[in-house]
Amino acid sequence: MITKANRNVARKRRHVRVRGRVSGTAERPRLNVFRSNKHIYAQLIDDVSGATLASASTSEKGLDVNGGNVEAARQIGTVIAQRAIEKGYKTIVFDRGGYLYHGRIKALAEAAREAGLEF
Repeated sequence: MITKANRNVARKRRHVRVRGRVSGTAERPRLNVFRSNKHIYAQLIDDVSGATLASASTSEKGLDVNGGNVEAARQIGTVIAQRAIEKGYKTIVFDRGGYLYHGRIKALAEAAREAGLEF
């Protein structure tokens, strides 16, 4: 019997490979992205101290967006960039979380770049 491969297991395997190369520091934190069917989440992480420096998601109360589309990802990219710049972080490392750089992930990254983050 042929078993269908679990997409999330494959994504996590890719994410482990990416994390072997990408690490955030206090000067240049890692922008981690997670997407589900309903929401998209982004956080700035300092891997040296293990601290989350800033975060944004479509499940927050102040944002009135449908989290499962490209427009919501653009808004989250802009919000996380504003919060990062407020805290003094201009350059970051982008961690796509094992997802393809396409669709919502690409929209979030491009919006963060347009809002002033460099990566």
